Amino acid sequence: MQQNKQKTLTGVVRSVSGKKSIRVEIQYRIRHPKYNKYIRRRTKLSVHDELELAGVGDTVEIAECRPMSKTKSWRVVKVAQKAVAV
Repeated sequence: MQQNKQKTLTGVVRSVSGKKSIRVEIQYRIRHPKYNKYIRRRTKLSVHDELELAGVGDTVEIAECRPMSKTKSWRVVKVAQKAVAV
């Protein structure tokens, strides 16, 4: 029996784009193949937020899901940390 685990990532909400939609930025580091230094990379994903819980600056956990629209194939699992208001 094969277990179907969903791919999950953690990122920071960069913008709230309409109802039930947010943009999440995932930052990671890769090693340069020639110089062996670490390079910072980022990926911006469109995410479905059904309950509209996440705000700009929040850290959220997202999971892969069926395509919700042309660009949205991820959904919010939980808000890991709320943004600190200044």
